Amino acid sequence: MQISLNHYIQSVERMYRLFDGEELSRLLSLRDVHVGNKNLRSSDIASLVEGNCVAPLDEVIICHLLCVKALHEKEYLEAYSHQRQCVVAVVRILQNQKEQNWCLPLMYTACLDLRLVAQKAEATAAQSEGKILEKAAESLLSCFRVCAADNRTSDEDTKRLGMLYLVNQLLKVYFRINALHLCKPLIRAIDSSPLWHQFPLAQQITYRYFVGRKAMFDSDYSTAESYLSFAFQKCHRNSHKNKRLILTYLIPVKMLLGYMPTVGLLEKYDLLQFLELISTVKNGDLRGIDSVMEKHESFFISAGIYLIVEKLKIIAYRNLFKKVYLEENNHQIDIANFQAALQMMGEEDMSSDETQCIVANLIYQGKIKGYISYQHKKVVVSKQNAFPPLSSL
Repeated sequence: MQISLNHYIQSVERMYRLFDGEELSRLLSLRDVHVGNKNLRSSDIASLVEGNCVAPLDEVIICHLLCVKALHEKEYLEAYSHQRQCVVAVVRILQNQKEQNWCLPLMYTACLDLRLVAQKAEATAAQSEGKILEKAAESLLSCFRVCAADNRTSDEDTKRLGMLYLVNQLLKVYFRINALHLCKPLIRAIDSSPLWHQFPLAQQITYRYFVGRKAMFDSDYSTAESYLSFAFQKCHRNSHKNKRLILTYLIPVKMLLGYMPTVGLLEKYDLLQFLELISTVKNGDLRGIDSVMEKHESFFISAGIYLIVEKLKIIAYRNLFKKVYLEENNHQIDIANFQAALQMMGEEDMSSDETQCIVANLIYQGKIKGYISYQHKKVVVSKQNAFPPLSSL
């Protein structure tokens, strides 16, 4: 049985007066069953709501129902506009609730719905180029500022407990529109928060996942490994899809740090695209790496890790040169020997100068201990631990 519009409005206001944030958020969610109720799609929503409900809750209800109506008619840009106004009204509710945070669930729902509707509008709008999601992010930031400013309330009642949820929504937007430079102040705000252990574990996992990915793109692999490992280890064991997603980024990061995944792990999470890559990197098989990259190109590109995986070539160079070093059994090795090894393993056009550049880069990164004697065209490596373990760097 579908309830009347009047009954729906009364239910929303009752939950508001009872300070029941969870039930209120359900009644104002675009993902709840009431969205399919035809009785809530009146052509005169504003006049029916105004006067029957306290402000600014009345504006929240009006914007929500107008958004529901627009979504039903597949007018996604209009729906997005209404949902933005809904978030603006929710901000006013947040500001009115002094030293209380019972309305945080309503804020979570309104902000999540805004991001999802903005993504739909973005997908259908011509030549938007992320502008819709950028505007949505501005609305999310207005909620974040209200929460962040609530520093005089007790830890139990502070709206600052909502900061991490909002940051995660913003990180999802910024990653989608490739605006990672905007993440830095948000990360600083969360990392300096004394409330970290009070944030829900699920939100901590999401945060570590995105910040770990950002660290990976910034070539800060130790931080990326730490954050992504936290996300993977704390992620619920039955969340197979999420664990696989985390591993998609954690595996190449660990490989860059010298840790190779087991076959069992790759099989369990259906990530066998990395299996051939492991053996080629270990063996310094440059031709093999190119072949694997070409074979699984669509997977690496769609996951956004193609350039990271490409960096594994430097590990392959290091492993190949170590083989040459062990074969020579000498701490002074001709550049020509390294050049010959590169040519043999697939780099047929490799010149002496290019070989020296690769060696110099490995020395600079600490993957080889030694120096190049340009006068004698030799690489002089340390007599002790010339090729230190990658995990120790």
